[in-house]
Amino acid sequence: MTSGPGPARGLTARWRSLEGQGIDHVVITPEDRRIVARGTVIGDRGGSPYGVYYRIDLDPAWRVRELALGTADGRGLHLLSDGDGHWSNGTGEPLTEFDGCLDVDLAGTPFTNTLPIRRRAWREGERIELRMVYVPFDSFRPVVDAQIYACLEPGRRFHYQAADRSFEATLLVDSDGLVTDYPSLFSRML
Repeated sequence: MTSGPGPARGLTARWRSLEGQGIDHVVITPEDRRIVARGTVIGDRGGSPYGVYYRIDLDPAWRVRELALGTADGRGLHLLSDGDGHWSNGTGEPLTEFDGCLDVDLAGTPFTNTLPIRRRAWREGERIELRMVYVPFDSFRPVVDAQIYACLEPGRRFHYQAADRSFEATLLVDSDGLVTDYPSLFSRML
């Protein structure tokens, strides 16, 4: 069972949306001193159809270093991180509103839940509140989102809660920290 940072292995995962129609397909590849997740999400969550390509570059400790998003309708977003909670746009201009955010959360994929789960060695009962750079697929304008993760069973079950208490779910994960069951939102297919 994988817990906390460690070497990634190449793998592919796919989820289907339980809210509307949709599918998310991601390929995770260890590359030269980094881990790269490349995914495609097609769906209509929230009533607006979308087709999004994402690439998230991570360092070996599973900290986000770069996020690149593109849509089928031509929109895009490029963010850079130093891995310690400081962000800039693709041209290097600081984005101080995201100071303290270590992770990204993309609206249409459960893959981004893997980042805080995989980055730490969790103990049963441990609870942590995190600030995320959240990207909704309708506006593509990133915002800060506070989220709470609690470890129910290391490497297997985590309780996720929006800090504003608007949503919560118990996530089941596999030995790679990937969500297998996200009640009411996603179910793992592959």
